[in-house]
Amino acid sequence: QVQLRESGGGLVQAGGSLRLSCAGSGGTFRDYTMGWFRQAPGKEREFVAGISWEGGQISYRASVKGRFTISRDNAESYLYLRMDSLKPEDTAVYYCAARSGGIQSVAIAYESWGQGTQVTVSS
Repeated sequence: QVQLRESGGGLVQAGGSLRLSCAGSGGTFRDYTMGWFRQAPGKEREFVAGISWEGGQISYRASVKGRFTISRDNAESYLYLRMDSLKPEDTAVYYCAARSGGIQSVAIAYESWGQGTQVTVSS
């Protein structure tokens, strides 16, 4: 199983940008569909974006479409999430996750998870 580690979170003002990274190790990164999820205090973990193993299929939750961009570098075993025009409601812990098979928007479908990185957007 692949091990995952996120980085790149932080505090940013509304309208600002961040790029999250997720490093994969210990497995064949390119074999996995990858996803970004987030969890705000008191809320359930929710799907943000997903990308197929070769990058040909991408999916976003409606509220981030046009503002967030998911990408991957299989040669370096990295997953990215570029976040622009950030809003206070984007504040959450962001997790990357891996699964075999196609993109799914439910957390239980994913086999491996990182430890999360905090994103805080101030108004």
